[in-house]
This record gives sequence, structure tokens and C-alpha cells, in this order.
Amino acid sequence: MPTKNTLKLAVQAATAATVLGVAGQASAVDLSVTEDVEASLYGYARLNMSYDFDGDNALSTRSGSFALEDTGKTHFGADAYQSRLGVKVKHASGMEVTVEGDFRGGGGGDLRLRHAYGEYKNFLAGRTWSNYNSFVGYTPTLDFDSLAGLAGLQDRTEQVRYTTGALSFSVEDAVRGPDIADASGPNLDTRESAPVLTARFEDSAGAVSYSAAGLVKRISAEGRSASSDVVVGPNGAPAVSQVAASDVDDSAMGYGVFGAMTIELTEMLSVQGAVNYTDGANSYLYRSGNDFYGTSAYVDGSDIETIQGYGGSLGTSLDLGNGRSINLGYGMTKLDLDDAVADGAMTSAAAETNQNAMLNYQWTPVDKVMMGVEYGYFSQETKGGDTKEASRMIFAAQYSF
Repeated sequence: MPTKNTLKLAVQAATAATVLGVAGQASAVDLSVTEDVEASLYGYARLNMSYDFDGDNALSTRSGSFALEDTGKTHFGADAYQSRLGVKVKHASGMEVTVEGDFRGGGGGDLRLRHAYGEYKNFLAGRTWSNYNSFVGYTPTLDFDSLAGLAGLQDRTEQVRYTTGALSFSVEDAVRGPDIADASGPNLDTRESAPVLTARFEDSAGAVSYSAAGLVKRISAEGRSASSDVVVGPNGAPAVSQVAASDVDDSAMGYGVFGAMTIELTEMLSVQGAVNYTDGANSYLYRSGNDFYGTSAYVDGSDIETIQGYGGSLGTSLDLGNGRSINLGYGMTKLDLDDAVADGAMTSAAAETNQNAMLNYQWTPVDKVMMGVEYGYFSQETKGGDTKEASRMIFAAQYSF
């Protein structure tokens, strides 16, 4: 007979294994240091195998790309780049330090710094998950990059964070996404003229867990920008005709908000999801644009105009008992490119809508060992209506300590 928290624990365990990969003190390897210092080593070795039905659409860790090939030719590949190693140190003063890396750097195989931060009382400083992020509403997937439209930024960044109860605030380095459309001009310099400011509230009540967050950022650009008119080509399709250039020295404010929730419907079944809205901050709309980050703004004459976007994800998890689970999730993002295309800063070939869906079976035959298989579907549609689709399979085996 399952306990009341069976599903909650199962979902948390799957999330930790597939997203965080951070073992708790009880499952880590304790290291003998000094009387005042406790240290532990944690991590896992992981094999990912992918089989693509429609083209080579695998990134490192064999996750799926939205920059789709649609050749109809199958591709197989395998790597262990997701494997990771971390160390956690606690001092008797209450100070804690975490440093963690994996091997996804440099396209795969090079050591990459994931986390490097310290904590003391309510303060955190260093590199870790953005405060504009939540794993509430997350559906466990074997694909390392997971669903489009998850809650906030599914990435890590340098920051200073203060937490009090369910509230947390941060000052962060900006994510380096394509803030200004390339067609706005080759001589245009963009810069991060201010830090990103975030606030998040995250809590639970009974069978419901919930999270909401917001951020503000500033986009600045200066230099010489191309100015374009859209004309109709001989085949009736829109074409860009550059006619002038303008001096630019402008800034614009961008912002984003998200809400996420997980509801335990029964002891074995949950539903979870998230909704997102961004304006001038599409680098925080997960898996928008060409692949990971959507364009946030463009230049019209001498002014910066922001681009809006929205997205969401929805999923369900079923705990079958004995370390087995089934997870089904869907995600999408969409950018509002009407004005950017009409003003000639982007073309109708720009990626507008991304969608993906994943269905997986995960099994833990013994403690610290997870195996699973997953089907994934990816679709990308341009502003002009051209669509590419791809299907793929992933197998994963993970050995944790």
C-alpha cells in the first residue's frame, strides 16, 4: 500500500535525477576533512543513446534540437557527456560551498562549470540556477534539454540572491541570448547596461505546489543601424530592401513573468505545468526562437522595439510502483514577429513557433540505478508558415553516487 507521499517523492526523485543530478548528503560519498568541515562527493555516470528518424537532430547529451534537419535519413549516436561530478562542503560556522561540473562543454567532452556558489544564512553568491526558474511544474524527461515552455530560465547564471521564507530576490548576470535581431545592422553594438533583477515566490499547500516569478532587464544598443523597407518580390513574397541607415543610441526595458503548478490528483498520479510571458526578454523564454533563446528586440530607425513571446508546458506523471514511472509532457513557445518582419528587421524565414512532446518509461531496478526509454516529437514553424518536424528515440542509463 503506497504512502500518502509516494507520488510526490517519486516525482521529486525523478526530477533530481534528470534535471539537478545533485545527490543529498545521505546518498553522497562522505569525505574526511577536519573537525570543523564536512564534505561529500556526489554525481553520476550516464549513457545517452539517440535514434533520429528524420535527420541528425541530436545535440551533445543526445538531446533534441529545434534547428531541425528534415532529410528523412536516420541517425544513431551515443555519448556520456551528461556525466557529472560535484563536491559539497559544510563549515561549522554554517557556511556551505557547492562546486559541480559535467562534460558538455565545448560541444561535448570538455569539462563545463555548472555550479560554483557559497551560501551563508539567507544569502547565496556565485553561479547556480537562475532565481527566475522553477522545477515546480516540471515533467521528468530523459531528454536533457527537455520541453519547450518550462518555467523561466532553465539555465544557471552568476548572481547574488537573498531568500526569506518562500520569497527570494536576486541580482543576476544576463543570459547571453540574441537580444537584437541581426538584420538591424552589422555595425550595431549591443550591451548589458544593467543587471537583471528577479523575484520569486514558491511554496506548497497540501497536494498543490506552486511557483511564480518575474524579472526586469535592460537592452542597450549603439552604433550605425540599417533601416529597411519591405517590398513585394516578383513571386508575391515579401522581400527586404535596405534604403537607409540611422545612428542608434537607445535602451529598452524588457520583462518576463511565469507561473507553475504541480497537483497530486491521487497517490499515484500528478499533473503539472507552467505558463510564461516575455516582452523584450525572450532569452528567458525557454527554447524559443531558433533553438534555445528567442530574439528579444530589433531596431526601427534609431529606436529599439521589443518583441513579445509566450509559451507553456503541460504534463502528467504516473507512478507504477517498484521504481517504475511513465511521464508524458508537451511544450510550446511562440514569438510575436509581426512588427519585426513588417519593419524589415527580420524575414519570414525566422523561427516563430516551437513545439515538442515526450513520452517516457523510467525504471529503477536497484537503488542508484535508473534506466529509461523515451519517444520525442519536435516541430518548428517559421513566420512564413514553413514547418519542419522530426521524431526520435532516446535510451538512458544512469548510475548515481
